[in-house]
Amino acid sequence: MFKKRPILKWFLIIFIGLIVSLFSFGYWFMSLLPKENNKASLKSTLVENLPYLSKDSIAPRGKILAVVTSVDVMGNSEKSTGYELTELSRAYYVFKANGFEVDIASPQGGKPPVVIDGDDMGAYDYAFLNDTIAQYKTSNTIHINDVVASDYQAVFFAGGKGAMFDFPQNKAIQSIVSEYYQSGKVVGAVCHGPAALVNVTLDNGSSLLKNKMVSSFTNDEELLLIPDAESIFPFLLQDKLISQGARFNEGEMYLEKISHDGNLVTGQNPWSTWILAETMIKQLGYTPKKRKITAEENAVKILAVYRDQGSREAKAMIKKMVSQQKSIDRIVIASHSIVAIMQKDIGTFFDLVGLVSFIKNKTTND
Repeated sequence: MFKKRPILKWFLIIFIGLIVSLFSFGYWFMSLLPKENNKASLKSTLVENLPYLSKDSIAPRGKILAVVTSVDVMGNSEKSTGYELTELSRAYYVFKANGFEVDIASPQGGKPPVVIDGDDMGAYDYAFLNDTIAQYKTSNTIHINDVVASDYQAVFFAGGKGAMFDFPQNKAIQSIVSEYYQSGKVVGAVCHGPAALVNVTLDNGSSLLKNKMVSSFTNDEELLLIPDAESIFPFLLQDKLISQGARFNEGEMYLEKISHDGNLVTGQNPWSTWILAETMIKQLGYTPKKRKITAEENAVKILAVYRDQGSREAKAMIKKMVSQQKSIDRIVIASHSIVAIMQKDIGTFFDLVGLVSFIKNKTTND
């Protein structure tokens, strides 16, 4: 008994040391992120504060229809859902800045449920929440059955996991997608929004998706966040798109990726929304209005370089962005480090934490 005490003593010392080390690392990790009061100022952003929207207005060019889900719960799981605010707000403002009026519809009409992720919110997203016109439209969406399809030049389906439940079987959605695609109008969808393309049949009897290059939220992205997704959703979106003939274009997890196949434009995840909406503008025949790239987009570009070329090239890009006074969202890169831990990729975790630290040291004192 007497001889076992030193072993216990050293075990306790090691255990306490590990706890202290983890706490210290966690404190340091959190210190790398922007202080909450730095983001608080964004919450009061108004449309008139954003030059992209308030200056050099473009003459009216027509109307675009945006469609969001009406579903607030994922099947029988009791997990809440709705449309993703950032996917709607960013596309909405790209369309508006480029001269298009935007109407918002949903399968049930009225006020649909919305998902707001504070970590993902930027100036445009807060401006959307403070925009009385946008908020009126999201609180009073048009019932999809009441949409006059001929009024619009394009349709955009925002994501949100609820779309998996009420988009695929909706006859009005199928009719709009089929009519628009075959008449040359632009059809766009992002993240789970491509669920609107499922079960769409063309006049010749073939699936719309047959031989089309498309992107959507991937199986890997879905299952990492919701391990039991296969029992919650009616299907995994990537699998369903492929089963109906699509050529699936998969990018890196949680990084920007779009597919542009004629007048069909699809995006993999929320981080693809900006470029997807601007690609829709190009497909409509216009050069997109110049826009200052957001801090989040710059972070995604750094992550893409890291994935392709490694830390050294990522740091070189960071230095270049800093020299050009471009802002970088550290939270985006930190979030990807957490994803790496979830994937048990310790090396990538420490690499990405290193990048976050490098950005902070180069750009701020907070």
